[in-house]
Amino acid sequence: MSTPTSPGRPAVPASSPAPYAAPRAATSVPTGRLGIWWFLASEVVIFGGLVTIYVLFRLRHPEWGKLAAHTMTVAGAVNTLVLLTSSLTMVLAHESVERGNLRLASQAMLQSVFAGGVFLVIKAFEYTHEIVQGFTPVAGLFWSFYFAMTGLHALHVLGGLVAILAVRRAVQRGENPHRVEYVGIYWHFVDVVWIFLFPLLYLASRG
Repeated sequence: MSTPTSPGRPAVPASSPAPYAAPRAATSVPTGRLGIWWFLASEVVIFGGLVTIYVLFRLRHPEWGKLAAHTMTVAGAVNTLVLLTSSLTMVLAHESVERGNLRLASQAMLQSVFAGGVFLVIKAFEYTHEIVQGFTPVAGLFWSFYFAMTGLHALHVLGGLVAILAVRRAVQRGENPHRVEYVGIYWHFVDVVWIFLFPLLYLASRG
């Protein structure tokens, strides 16, 4: 049985299956990709503002170099390596989706989640050590910046882990595999932010 149609239009059988819901696009760019880039643009404003203010204060306070000597540089370096590794596994997840290997993509995302968890555990260890030593967020302006910038970044790491797990669960069901790319873009942003924070807070302040 065919559905009623207007003159000049072919009839479509009522039993025809619905077409696959492909990602919608705007100006030839998938809507999801466009959305994540707009979101990251707002995040750049937030982190960029914090970094700019910190650098301006740092130029006026050369004594912050001595305070930065109390940060755990080795732990920060290890966390840098951990995040770089997690970004690599997200790239592998995206490539696996492109090849249609959703099982491998799921495994790669789980590896990224594990690495992100390791990052947070190390960061918690750093915070504990610094606070025990008396370096709290109210111990001075440098420490206020340190905890504000690294704490905000840690919240983004946590949010990224939740997003990756959500996308991974969908991928395991064969749903919306294209979202692996979107969550991967966000995760790479988190990685890049840390690459800026590490030298600014752990290394460059040691002059």
